[in-house]
Amino acid sequence: MFLMQAKRITIVIIGAVLNAIALNFFYINANVYASGFTGMSQIISTILSDYLGIQIASTGIILLILNIPVAILGWLMVGRGFTIYSILSVVATSFFLEVLPIVTLSNDIFLNAVFGGVIAGSGVGITLKWGASTGGSDIIAMILSRLKDKPIGGYLMIINGVIIIVAGTLNEPENALYTLVGLYVTTRVIDGIHTRHEKVTAMIVTKKADELQKAIHDTMIRGITILPVKGAYTKEDKHMLYLVITRYELYDLEKIIHEVDEHAFTNIIQTAGVYGFFRRND
Repeated sequence: MFLMQAKRITIVIIGAVLNAIALNFFYINANVYASGFTGMSQIISTILSDYLGIQIASTGIILLILNIPVAILGWLMVGRGFTIYSILSVVATSFFLEVLPIVTLSNDIFLNAVFGGVIAGSGVGITLKWGASTGGSDIIAMILSRLKDKPIGGYLMIINGVIIIVAGTLNEPENALYTLVGLYVTTRVIDGIHTRHEKVTAMIVTKKADELQKAIHDTMIRGITILPVKGAYTKEDKHMLYLVITRYELYDLEKIIHEVDEHAFTNIIQTAGVYGFFRRND
């Protein structure tokens, strides 16, 4: 258990380092903006320094400040385990943004957008794969998705769309286009590392349905349907837990199943759409 948590923390920190490298080595000097709250932090920093002449807050500090209220919401509405590691990711990213120097490796804005996108996507991808997020827009999108039962991707697209428009407004129109290139590359890399589906369905066949149901509800706010099933070969009576989760929660679910019933059979499939309530009502 300790070794698994240590690996998770290490992966989250590595992801934070990669995100900081993408910004300080590629994005910032090229005026290419990252996705989500990181991009919003860049925008606020640009406005404060270039337009208002205020140098009191760097991108890292702004990122940390923006995530404080979001972390509180995530703790209350998303899940404590997920939020704790997301907070760790944000704090580590802010730290490395302050520690690493801002340098120019290339004056070609296209190269900066592509390589920044690859590195940022790698950082976000491995962070998601190990059950955390980079905070900010991910958590807000998850909360809105649960309230409205709409796909997370739509909300993230709106946030990133605003960033692209502002990028073109603050700089040249081509900066918006290169920001779009960077976001596209980031998304493709994330898809390659982690699942590309926003929601997935888990079907878990187990002899320990009650214990598994309690463990899942202690960690994530999700509705679960429990069905009686029988093994075709053994003729044993078992139960199947049927639930829909987001891709962000896959790591936690796999860990719970392994801890409660390592002999459980689990099938994870793509979910094209969900109608009705996508959460547990307490």
